[in-house]
This record gives sequence, structure tokens and C-alpha cells, in this order.
Amino acid sequence: MPGENLSRDEARERAALLSVDGYDVSLDLRSAVGDQAGDGPRTFRSVTTIRFRCNEPGGTSFADLIAPSVTAVSLNGRDLDPGAVFDGSRIALEDLAADNELVVDAQCAYSRTGEGMHRFVDPEDGEVYLYTQYEPADSRRVFANFEQPDLKAPFRFEVRAPEGWVVWSNGAGSESDGVWRFAETKPISTYITCVVAGPYHYVTDSYERVFEDGTRLEIPLGALCRKGLAPHFDSDDVFLVTKQGLDFFHDHFDYPYPFGKYDQAFVPEYNLGAMENPGLVTFREEFIFRGKVTQASYEGRANVVLHEMAHMWFGDLVTMVWWDDLWLKESFADFMGTFANVGATRFEDAWITFANRRKAWAYRADQLPSTHPITADIRDLQDAKLNFDGITYAKGASVLKQLVAYVGQDAFLEGARRYFKRHAYGNTRLGDLLSVLEETSGRDMGAWARSWLQTAGVNSLTPQVLLSAEGRVDELAVVQEAAESHPELRPHRVAVGLYRRSGGGALERYARAEVDVDGPRTVVAELAGAEAPELVLVNDDDLTYCKTRFDAGSLETLKSGLGDLTDPLARALCWSALWNMTRDALLPAREFIDIVLRFAGRESDIGVLQMLHAWAESAVVHYAAPEWRDRGAGLLAEGAERELLAAEPGSEQQLAWARFFARTAESPAGLDLLQGLLDGTATIDGLTVDQELRWAFLQPLTVWGVADEKALAAELARDDTASGKRHQVRCLAARPSEAVKAQAWAQVVESDALSNALAEATISGFNQPSQRNLLEPYTEKYFAVIERVWRDRSIQIAMNTVSGLFPSLQDPRTTLDAADAWLAAHEDAAPALRRLVLEGRDDLARALRGQECDARASTTDDLWPELGLPVAVTKSVQ
Repeated sequence: MPGENLSRDEARERAALLSVDGYDVSLDLRSAVGDQAGDGPRTFRSVTTIRFRCNEPGGTSFADLIAPSVTAVSLNGRDLDPGAVFDGSRIALEDLAADNELVVDAQCAYSRTGEGMHRFVDPEDGEVYLYTQYEPADSRRVFANFEQPDLKAPFRFEVRAPEGWVVWSNGAGSESDGVWRFAETKPISTYITCVVAGPYHYVTDSYERVFEDGTRLEIPLGALCRKGLAPHFDSDDVFLVTKQGLDFFHDHFDYPYPFGKYDQAFVPEYNLGAMENPGLVTFREEFIFRGKVTQASYEGRANVVLHEMAHMWFGDLVTMVWWDDLWLKESFADFMGTFANVGATRFEDAWITFANRRKAWAYRADQLPSTHPITADIRDLQDAKLNFDGITYAKGASVLKQLVAYVGQDAFLEGARRYFKRHAYGNTRLGDLLSVLEETSGRDMGAWARSWLQTAGVNSLTPQVLLSAEGRVDELAVVQEAAESHPELRPHRVAVGLYRRSGGGALERYARAEVDVDGPRTVVAELAGAEAPELVLVNDDDLTYCKTRFDAGSLETLKSGLGDLTDPLARALCWSALWNMTRDALLPAREFIDIVLRFAGRESDIGVLQMLHAWAESAVVHYAAPEWRDRGAGLLAEGAERELLAAEPGSEQQLAWARFFARTAESPAGLDLLQGLLDGTATIDGLTVDQELRWAFLQPLTVWGVADEKALAAELARDDTASGKRHQVRCLAARPSEAVKAQAWAQVVESDALSNALAEATISGFNQPSQRNLLEPYTEKYFAVIERVWRDRSIQIAMNTVSGLFPSLQDPRTTLDAADAWLAAHEDAAPALRRLVLEGRDDLARALRGQECDARASTTDDLWPELGLPVAVTKSVQ
């Protein structure tokens, strides 16, 4: 990988020297089918013509290409020796003219890693499917180019494909004599060009819009997936959300969708959620649901559809100069996805999901040693790859939500409109956006940006309540704290809500005030004199990005009555705050699990419920004291079965509890119930055990040694599909055997035969919390191989392997010592590799602190003073 890297300095130098007028790319993909000749990688022919200018004639530069071989290189009609100018990742260009034409004829490799031109063979029918995925820098695996976002250009693609195939690209296409030719694109960056080819199932629709000036816009819509998934493809719902999103963004952006058609391809073995290629958005095919799912899954899909659509403006029309300003596209798209979901679709409560799920991702990332400002310091492509993280996406989106509260929604949207019109088809930096927001809001955006965009870390906000002798609020203040490593105290626009029980026992808000929190302590004057609250919720309505804390009285209220909160967003915020306290070793894991078991069954928001299930599992696996861990796991399994049997038949809650029960079941009786549901000897009223649920039930039976390889083979025969194969591979690696673990390890670490999807499934099956003893030998092995893995594999596979196999379930102190020793001995290792190890180490150290907190809970009756939580103080009034 080091030879494939590109530094920011190199990109700046090249952008200062070159400007690109256009690309013609010709691909011959007929080699995707049929037998392969020879032992090398399967390849396809790629011929690229690049027209570009050089500001300093006679200068030197380079083009990017990663390919097994180059047949010919021509510069300005002069044939160059491929062996002399191509080193495997770059083509040296010397003696450049003012106007240049570069032609590169290469043999490029099909991929099994989800990078470049990915080739997938469907086990169900043997059909071959291709698609490309490039971000941040993998288009060079398909055609020669200048691989950096600020060298935009128009593209024309031409593709020869096997007979009977259909080919799609960014522009509209047509076929003649087996050759597909596509309309020239607008100026776009290399990483958002795209080709999808194969016998895909394809459905069409159209979108029309008449603007106030009478102009009409018609956008052809398409949606495609593998033929095997066609019976499950609810394209009508995809098109519905697509049209709602286009209406919403046209209403708010005042800039018509600029890229012609709008196809959406759901493709196999995809590494990401989706990718915003203009005119041809690609999604992971798991968004096509093979079985019954909850509305949270449909909401999540809609959010991704709208996220990618927002990119058509934020990212595709206007693109960051370099990956330092990745937030200019990802943060905005993440915010706009939820903003549009709430404003345009049936998912009016999507901000609850954002508060509960997306922000949890951000809070974790922002407390890692690798945390960084939203505007990050991206030195090279490896840095860029790792910065597609919770900071860039979810924290950035959270900060934009705070920005909307700060400048006002109208000023924010008017700023966006001016930004699009001023920089259309160009590249921007932070200052370009801030300048238009200053124009529209009249506020100084520099100070805001320094606090929110250019510093790292998350603040915590805690209420401090002084009560009068009459039982009213004498003073309520918000205390702001920051970690020592990131001491910035930021300005926060927050709402503070006071809650009491009504006559019917419900916890309801009776007072609210918005306040600008600035500095270590801010008094909320508007709430003085209010009745004494049972619960104080700082950051009510989720206006800012912070960790919310509670005073002791509020925490006791939540312990005894969280389920009595009537407002679903308030509940979600309280759940999130309690989880953050658990991760921060301020709330024992067993206390969090107790609250979940008592109140999760009353949770009406299905997305919040599913998040609670994940958090409760994590609390047992990582934060519970080892001596209590088995007891905690048993309590979760008992609670899951109890709620499953009590849930309304056929409801989403029943389905969610069934999946949670499958993940937690461990007792003979629980496993017998799962086996009975599989073979039909047991039934639960309203629960349909479809194929996806069958695999969910089969996994724990495999983990605990009840189901064997024969049972898995029989299930695969029942579901001989790509999805079924992934499930089977995961279950095979989950069997409780030393030989199984050794085989799984070898398949991932010692071989590159598995595709990205099957390697991911193997890693998932390998790591089972109940099999810690089988995993112990792999701590030493892990640190012995990760440098080689990083050197020899593509960056995506290397990242998945290094992160996925980090020994987080083995003896924590042994792992910490091993990680520290490796870091000390490998100070010169790739920074991106060191980052992944540091993150794994930090998660483990955090888990240890949580375990120590939980262990104290077994010997301490009155936890709250020990944990240092502020209490409500009664003030003597003379």
C-alpha cells in the first residue's frame, strides 16, 4: 500500500501545475464471463485518453493507475516505454506541453475486495455482476487518471460488455453492436465516476417538476438489483422516497438537480452503505429486505437514499479541494438526510433515531485517541480512508444542527443556495462556506468555526439545582466540562427541560427554557421559581452536541420511572445519556442493564428499542465485571424471552425481541425454544419465522454446539443464495472448536481467497463472547501479523482485518500489554495502522474502567456519592 499512497502536498503541487479538459474511457468487460486463462488475476482492457493543460510547459508530473500491466502509453503522439514510465501505481510524465493528450492502454484487474471494478458471481444462478466503487482513490484501479478531488473534468465512457448484459454509467447510455456509449458528464471528480454492468433486474419511473418560472424538469428514474433479489425488491417505496427527496431539495436549495437521470443500484458485497455517484448512486443490497423487518429499517434506508441525494449538491456539484474538508460533503449529507426524512417522508420522528443512534457513533469516535477536529488534518490517502468516521459524519451533522439553531434555518438554507450558485462544478474550502453564512446570518462565523470545527472532543453538560425551602427552584445552572486532552469549552444553544409526574403518573415536561451555555457555568434565569423538578434534562430537544449528565435526583427518577417519560425524544436522549455514563464508568453496567430490562419493553420507538438491545449486549460483554458477566448474560436472555412472549403478536416489537432473544439465548431451555421454532415443533403466536430469522436462530445454536456443519449445509441448501452463503460462513466460523478458529484465522489472515463480504462474515463468526478461552491464543498471533496484513492487502481489507480481529474479547490486561509493546516497537509503522491499534487499545482500556466500576457496585449500596454525581441542594432561605 505505501506505493499507492498520495500525499496532500503532492496533490497540491499537481493541481497547481495541471488542469484537466476531459476524459474518454473505454472498457472491455467481456472477460468478466467465461473461463480464465492463466494463473494471474482476471483482467479487463482499459484505454484512457486524458486531455489536460500544463501551466509550466516542459514540466513533469504523473498520472495514477493501479494495474497488473500496461500495454502502451502515448503522450502527445509520442510512444513511451511502459516499463520505464509505469511503476505499478504511477505513470511518469515528462516534458509536458501547454496542451497535452495522454493515452494509456492497460490491463486492469477485477476486484474481490469491493474496491475498483468488483466482480461477483451469484451462487444461486452463476450470473456475473460488476460494479465500481472508488472513494477515496480507487478509480485508478479501473482507468488512468489524476486521482484527486480538485482536478475535475467531464467524462465520456464507452463499455463493451458480454452479450445480454446491460451497462449503466453516470450519463444516459445507449447500445450499438455490443458497445455501450454514455453521454458526457458535467465536470466531476474521478472518485464519483461509476460503471455498473451485468444481467441486473431494472425498473424505471420518472420525476417531473414545474418551477415557478414555468420551466419543466424531467428526471428519468431507475432502480436495479440482482435477479435473485427481484422478488424482494420494493422499488415502489424506493421511488416514493426518491421523489419526495427531490421535491424537498428543490424546495430548499433553489438549484435544479444537475445530472440528468437518477439511477440507484443495489449491488452485492458492498463495503459501504452507499455512494453518491451522480446519476448512478450505488447501495449495499442489504437494503433490499429478504424478510420481515421493522420500520426502523425502512427509515434507515430512506435516510441513506436522502443522504446520497443531498450529495448531488453537497459533494458532487460543489466538491472539497482535498480530504481535509471532507465534512463539506459528508457532514452536510448526514444532516440533510435526517432533515429531509423528517420534512418530506413518513418518517417524521427521524430526529429521534439521529439522537439515539447516529450521535452514539459520534460520541464514541470523539473520545478515542484518534479523535480529530471536524476539519481534519489529512496528510495522505490512508488518512482520508480512515476519516470516513463518526466525527466526519455524525458529529459534523450534529454540529450543523447546532449551527441551524445558532444562525436560524432561513439563514442556513439561504447560505446553501448562494454556495451552490457561486461554486457550481468547482471546489471549495472551509472559508468559502463560512463567508456565505456570514452574509446570510450577519454572525461572526470565524469564532463559531474555531470552537466547533477546528477543535476535537465532546463537552459534558450537567444540571446543578438549588432548591428553596419552599421546594422551588432557587437557581438552576448548567455546568460545562471538557476532557483534559481536549479542554475547549464551546458555546452551546441548549434547551433545558423540567419534568414532573402528572396525576396519572406520567413524567411530563412542565417548564422549558433555551439558553446560550458559554464557559464553565451558566445560570438559566428563566427557570428560577419553577416547581422543584423530578428530572432535569439538559439539551432537551437535542439542539446541541454534548454528553448529557444528570443530578442525583434526576438519575433516581430515571432508575425508577424512565418508562414513564411520555415524550419519545426525551426518552431517547435519556437512554443515550445513561449509555454514555456506562461507557464513562459513571454508571455500573449492571445498573444500566437493570434499567433496560425494566423499561425497554415499554419503548414505543422501535429504532430506540433495537439500539437498547445492542447497548445492553455491549454492556454485558465489555463493561460488566467478569465475575458478574455470566449472570448479566442470563438476565438479558431471560428478559428477552419474557418480552418476546409478552409482545403483541405480529408487532415490530415482537420481531425485535425475537432477534434479541436469538442473540442472547444460552440456556438449554432457550436453545430448545429456538430449535423448536426452526423445526416447527414450537410456535409463537404472530411470529413468522422467515429465512432471515431462521439464520438468526441458527447462529446461537451453532455457537453453543447444538447445530453442526451438517445442519448448516442443510440450511444453505434451503437458501442457496449469496445472502445464505454469508450466513453459513459466519455460522461455520462461530462453532466452538479450536480447529474451527484456526481455520477461520487462516482463511482471513493467511489467504486472500475470500471476497470482502465472506472475509467480513468469517471475522464476525470468529469473535464470540462465549468463546473467550478459544480466542486467547490469538492475541500474540494478532500483533505478529498485522504489519504484514497492512503491507500486503488492499487498504479496505487491511482495515477490516486489523479492526475486526483486534483481541478485544481476550484477557484485557494481556492485550493491553501486548498493544503497548507493539506500539512502542513500531513507532515508524503506517500512521493509519497505528491509529487502528490505538483505537482498539482505547476501547479495551475503557472497558476495563467500566468493569472496575461495575465490580464496585457489588459492594456499594449507595453508589451515587461515590461516583461523584452532583446532587440537588436545598438552600436555606432566611
